[in-house]
Order: sequence, then C-alpha cells, then structure tokens
Amino acid sequence: MPEQALSDVKVLDLTWYIAGPYCTKLLADYGADVVKIERPGEGDPARRIGPFQGDKPDPERSGLFLYLNTNKKSITLNLKTGAGVRLFKELAREVDVVVESFSPGTMARLGLDHETLEKVNPRLVMTSISNFGQTGPYRDYEATHLTQCALGGWSYQIGEGNREPLQGAGWATHYLAGLFGAIGTAIALYYSRETGIGQHIDLSTAEAIIPILTCCPTVYHYLKLARRRRGNVIFMGYGFVARCKDGYLGANAYTFTQWEQFLHWMDAPELVEKFSTALGREYIRTHAEEITERLAPWFLDKCKDETFHAAQELRIPFAPIPTTEDLINCSQLKSREWFATAEHPRAGPVAYPGAPFKMSQTPWSIRHTAPLLGQHNEKIYSRLGYSRDDLVRMKEQGIV
Repeated sequence: MPEQALSDVKVLDLTWYIAGPYCTKLLADYGADVVKIERPGEGDPARRIGPFQGDKPDPERSGLFLYLNTNKKSITLNLKTGAGVRLFKELAREVDVVVESFSPGTMARLGLDHETLEKVNPRLVMTSISNFGQTGPYRDYEATHLTQCALGGWSYQIGEGNREPLQGAGWATHYLAGLFGAIGTAIALYYSRETGIGQHIDLSTAEAIIPILTCCPTVYHYLKLARRRRGNVIFMGYGFVARCKDGYLGANAYTFTQWEQFLHWMDAPELVEKFSTALGREYIRTHAEEITERLAPWFLDKCKDETFHAAQELRIPFAPIPTTEDLINCSQLKSREWFATAEHPRAGPVAYPGAPFKMSQTPWSIRHTAPLLGQHNEKIYSRLGYSRDDLVRMKEQGIV
C-alpha cells in the first residue's frame, strides 16, 4: 500500500465523546499514529453510548465508539496523579500533536497547557476543542447539541415559522467541530514542519456552526435582512421535504429556470405565468403556502428514487432522503465500494462508512479497528522504558 498522507505524524488524543474523537479519527484514518489516552477502568464515555449489537450494552461494542476510534491505539493514564502528569509529558516530548477536549482551564490546572508543553516540545501543535472556546464570557458554560444549534444560529432557520425552532439532525454540531479541528490541526502541523514552531488551536463548537450558515450572515451583513424559518414550504431557493408513496424526497429549485422546468413538469402552467416577471417572482415569497398546497399532492403517488432521477434529467436539484437501510443498499455506494468492512475482536465484522474524501496519491484506509480499553499499554509504555512489572505496580497505584 502507498504511504498515507499523515503516516509520519504522531498524535496524543485526550478527547472523548464525539467532537474530539472525530477530529483525531480523521487524522488516524489518513495515516497518523494516534494514541488515545483514556481513564483507567472507565475509558471514553462514548463506549457506553449505543447503538449496541443486539441492544446489549458493552463498552467494547458501542457502534459510536467503534466508528469514532478506528486506527487508534488505547492506553490508560490517570492525569489526576502527579506520576500520570509526568508520564504524559514524557509521551508529549516525542509527538507532533496533542488534541484535548476538556473544559477550558483543565489542562492549565494539570500543568499540561500549551505554554508548559512547548518547553518540553517546541514544535508541538495542541488543539483544544470546547463548547465556547478557552476564553470569553461563555467559556465555562455547559452546552448540548440543542443549545449549540440555538446559540450558533442554526435553529433560527429550522422549523415552522409559527412554532418552536428545532435542532439540526443527529450530532451535527459535534462532527462539524471535529472536522474543523482536524483542518486547523493540519494547517498548524504544516506550519510546524516548515518552521519548527508549534501553535495552540482554540476551537469553539458554537463558532464551528457558522460556516454552514454562510448565506444568512452574508445576507444580514449586506442587506440587514434576517432570514427567518419558513417551515416546509415550496419556495425558490429553499429546500422542501416532499412526502412520496415510499418515503421522502428533498426538492429544490435554486434558479428561475429550474422553477420553470419544475412547474412545467408538475403540470402547473398557471403558476409559470405568474412567475414570468420580477413581480411574479415576489409572488413566490408571499404565496409560498398556497403554492405548496397546490403542488405537494403531486408527489404523493410518486416513488422517491424514480422522481429523483427524473429531476436529474431536467437538471433540477432533488435528492432522495435515505433510511439507514437505503444507505446500506445504495447502488452508488456499493459501486464505489465506499463501505469498508473490518474485523473487531469483540464486535466481529463491522461495515464502516468510508473515506470522506479521496486523495490522488495517498489512500484512506482502516488499518485496524477501534482499540480495546488499555489494549496498547505495554507496547506504548515499553517505549519509555517501563517493564511489565512496572505496569503492574502503576496499575495498583491507580496511575494506569
């Protein structure tokens, strides 16, 4: 196999749950040697979050943990002990990157902040992922995906206009933070390799949401217009979720040409005439509910995949909304061999989502599955000169 893009990068992973582990997963899947440091006896809390095979909780068979921690090694280390802090500094001396997702100020209280660690390793890149960043009036606030959607401005656009706002699907805010954490880390790593100077990346999950809302801040900045949520209506430039006879379809038309194609296709010539002028286009805005009532029934006896392909022929941007089963059986994903299956010692063969993007010369791959808790203690600590007997003693003392 060709060398991977980050195969010469060494990372210490002090993160847990979703955002931080997704950041380090992206680094690991492109070749980085990532050592995940977990609490003795407990590990990453994501180990106790499902789904679990057969709905039987098992910290080594959590679907969430298995996905977020491919290609990583696991060691246990208690950073609340002086010996644990000293061991971490020994490990940090030889790595390129440290990623942490503790509450702001925790690393400083442990004596492991970037200013301290750069004395041990001047080229070190540290990435800190937190709810609202390391400084500022919100730095110590608790947050959830729901509150991050609200404070980040995303919920301002989701939901019916006359009802309560909604949060974005899944744990999107956490994954966005992890994505931007990986991007920032890669940029700082490049700078470190060029100059020998490390950096501290301070990433706020709340701020990571803003790039997906690009059009709204831009419209407000230039036009002083705040785009409010309009609900599920057929409206030029906004997505509409159409109910079909076998599921749901995302329907949209961004340009007036697409609108004309859309309306002719749906046999609504009277609406085409109303939209033929600039004044008519304003009609779309003021009569969105009426237009939706007229057009939405058209989808009810249609199959979502057939309608999607028909829209593609007309160059109208529709998209089927897949179920999990749809994704597993998707012919396009199968033809691209996107899913990667790997054997886990406790979970057995697992099909993993594949590469988020492909590079022309260096591959993405799952070299090994997520680690068992503390699986690599002996291997990693032996590099520092510790024997099996030393590990037994440190385990008895609650250090590892």
